Amino acid sequence: MARRPSGVTLQQLQSFIEVAAEGSISAAADLLYVSQPTMSAAMKDLETRVGRSLLVRSARGITLTSDGVEFLGYARQVVEQVALLEQRYLDRPPSRRLLGVSTQHYSFAVDAFVRMVKASGAPEYEFSLRETRTWDIIEDVRTLRSELGILYRNDFNRNVIDKLLRDSGLLFHPLFLADPHIFVSRKNPLAARERVTLDDLAGLPRLTFDQGTNNSFYFAEEILSTLSSAQEIRVSDRATIFNLMIGLGGYTISTGIISDDLDPEIVAVPLDVDERIEIGWIAHTAIPLTDQAQRYLDDVRAVVREFDVELLG
Repeated sequence: MARRPSGVTLQQLQSFIEVAAEGSISAAADLLYVSQPTMSAAMKDLETRVGRSLLVRSARGITLTSDGVEFLGYARQVVEQVALLEQRYLDRPPSRRLLGVSTQHYSFAVDAFVRMVKASGAPEYEFSLRETRTWDIIEDVRTLRSELGILYRNDFNRNVIDKLLRDSGLLFHPLFLADPHIFVSRKNPLAARERVTLDDLAGLPRLTFDQGTNNSFYFAEEILSTLSSAQEIRVSDRATIFNLMIGLGGYTISTGIISDDLDPEIVAVPLDVDERIEIGWIAHTAIPLTDQAQRYLDDVRAVVREFDVELLG
């Protein structure tokens, strides 16, 4: 009779978490100060012990199988509970890796992240905040590169987004409803208006966030993405889009929630359209959020509560 492999070790779980987070065996090996062959062997041994394939290896790096995603959720819970036990009874310092968040390009998400990090009080920490494309947010959360994601949906994209989330084992949790606004430079003549219409925007460069190879209207971060524009510029980051608002007098459409402290040169003006934007967070349906993730969501709610929006959860 073949001998059954012994159980997994805490060190293997910790190594697996790092490999999944980095998307690379060599990068995880560097972080943990072991050789790449040693880390690779440890991952193969882990898969042998659990009797399932957990990782997909390719020239582009490491991704998780569906079993690997489920296993990672349990591994994180085990490692987190051990860390809490050691902090409580052995006076060990808190873990450095505390939370990963992937989000569309929202000022409030960054503002809340700043508050969370300041409130953590940890002398050492390792957080992750990725402002990225809609498809990548879903993929980050599906593979547990990030614990949660923040994105929007409305009547136009709801069915497509919800199906993709279901297929990925994820669920959308509503946070708040916002009326559409345009973001413009304080120097833009429209900045002084109480409201603007779509006609007011004619002739101005429309600024949108590039969605890469998944550049479907359904994955756009901006509502009314199907409307044509004579002048349109796609960008990949929020700093660039704000610079183009200032330099070219362009605009983008978003929630209207913007931090005066983080983005003092940009203002939000209500847009007169019959639309609403539903912002929510996504996470795995079967994996409970960590306490740190819950604290971050509390900070998001605290930020948006300062604006005239309808909180949903």
